[in-house]
Amino acid sequence: MGRGLHDAFASAREVFQEIDEALGEKLSRLIFEGPADELTLTANAQPALMAVSLAAMRALEREFGVAPSKAAFVAGHSLGEYSALAAAGAFSIADAAKLLRVRGNAMQAAVPVGEGAMAALIGKVDVALAEEIAAKGAEAGPCVVANDNNVGNVVISGSKAGVDAALAYAKEKGARAIALNVSAPFHSPLMQPAADAMAEALAGAAIATFAPPLVANITARPVHEPATVRKLLVEQVTGRVRWRESVEWMASEGGVARFIEVGAGKQLSGMVKRNAPDVETLALNEPADLEAFAKTV
Repeated sequence: MGRGLHDAFASAREVFQEIDEALGEKLSRLIFEGPADELTLTANAQPALMAVSLAAMRALEREFGVAPSKAAFVAGHSLGEYSALAAAGAFSIADAAKLLRVRGNAMQAAVPVGEGAMAALIGKVDVALAEEIAAKGAEAGPCVVANDNNVGNVVISGSKAGVDAALAYAKEKGARAIALNVSAPFHSPLMQPAADAMAEALAGAAIATFAPPLVANITARPVHEPATVRKLLVEQVTGRVRWRESVEWMASEGGVARFIEVGAGKQLSGMVKRNAPDVETLALNEPADLEAFAKTV
């Protein structure tokens, strides 16, 4: 992951080096070489994904002259908000890496392994049905809608007892449900200890005035004030990722016709297309992707 960017662009190498120095370890080696089971630990995966996104973004800017300021908005899914904010200038890359390391550690430590769970409700499932299923599960233990990704892809999260009860009810309602192999019940009330840790970390973090504005997970609307960002990033740890609403707002009220996913993978591009079929989506993962895109700007 990210090796092609590192090898092709000095500006991308600088980003990986900055993050290694900020964390006091060779995270870049883990990103490029694995092992996968260590890379996917929450404490590593969060700054690692940010590193690849920002390496691609800096290469776009330095090598091809495509600055984040050319965008109408920035947005990120869950931990991706930190990448989006760093790209827009709210955080330094070093500070974003340190915050994501705190976030990853705190989220992992918030709930003992095995006591929490998450599940994806897929197929003919909208957020209203997902809320009904989560509410049924909550009769047995904490259970909420965590990620409203798109119609047909809504994630619930909470205690194992609550999610198990929700899955049983989902089956009764004819909804397909898949238990997720995750290490903690992200974006649920059980993450409150992690939210408290992030409130402390963010209180001491410098957040600069930034542009373009961020379409926030919690509100699905643009924000640009540093104080508001600080508050919403804390709320986001336990709150719902309103990705479907965010994309719908950008495509309609925001007038966005082209969504550019920068970093590793194409998962968000797929979600965008399912929420706004008429928009154009591009995923920029490799050096050739960046070069091709730059020619169209």
